[in-house]
Amino acid sequence: MDSQYIKKRKPYTLNQWWRLFATALGFIIFGLYGLIVLSIIWFSLLRLFVWNKQKRTIIAQYSISISFKVFLWIIKYLGIFNYQFTGIEKLKHDEGCLIIANHPSLLDVVLLVSVMRRCDCLVKGALLNNIFISRIIKTAGYILNGESSRILPQCNEILSNKGKILIFPEGTRSIPNNPITLQRGAANIALRCHADIRIIHIQCNPPWLIKQQKWYDIPKRKAVFNINVGEKIKIEDFLDQNTTIAARKLTRHLASLLTLEQLKE
Repeated sequence: MDSQYIKKRKPYTLNQWWRLFATALGFIIFGLYGLIVLSIIWFSLLRLFVWNKQKRTIIAQYSISISFKVFLWIIKYLGIFNYQFTGIEKLKHDEGCLIIANHPSLLDVVLLVSVMRRCDCLVKGALLNNIFISRIIKTAGYILNGESSRILPQCNEILSNKGKILIFPEGTRSIPNNPITLQRGAANIALRCHADIRIIHIQCNPPWLIKQQKWYDIPKRKAVFNINVGEKIKIEDFLDQNTTIAARKLTRHLASLLTLEQLKE
C-alpha cells in the first residue's frame, strides 16, 4: 500500500473530529435505510404488488438511484465531502451502452448510480452475504460476476433493451498514482454484445475511502470528488478481428484512456 496515503494518524483537528462523527452517522443511516426501508419494507411491497419482473426491476433501480442521491445530499450537507460532475448530460443519451469507470473510492458506485435512473451493475457475488444489500442486489436484478455462465446472456438482454451496465474493470479499488490494471471482462462483454462504451473518470482529492484505508482515517481537508463523463468508444472499431485479440486491444485502450485522465490531474 502506498504509504503516502496510509500513515500513522496525527491528532485530529476539530473539523476532522466532526467529519469522523458525520461519516459514522452517514454510514449508519445508509446501512439502516438500505436494510429496513429499501430491503424489508419497500422491496417487499414491490414483490407483493408488482408481479411483472421487468417493471419491478426498473422501479427498484430508480428507487436505488433516488436513495443514493438523497444519501449523497445528506452527507454533503453534513460537510463530509463535496462532489462535482462534468459532462453528465451525455449519460441521458446512452442506450445499450457499457459505462466503464475507474474505481478509486468506496463511494464510486453510489456517485454514479445516483445520476442514472436505470442502470444495471456488475457486482461481486460475495455481496450476497451482506444482509444490508443482498436483497437490494436481487430485486434490482444486478449481475453477479461469480455466475460466469449467466453473465453474457444477462448483459445481452439488458443491452438489447437499451439498458446501461456499470462496470469497474479494475475489479477492486485502485491505489492512487499506481498504474491502472484492467481485467478483460468488460471488453469481452462489449465485443460479444456489440455494445458501445462510455468512459467515466473519477478523481478524489485528497484520497478517501481508498483500498486498505479505514473509514475512520479522515483526511486533513475535506475530500472532493470530480467525476468526468468522457468520450464514447464505438465498438464497431474493434469488431473486424479475432475476439481474443480484440479484447486485449480494447482493454489496453481502456486502460490508456483512464491513465491519461489520471495523468491530466
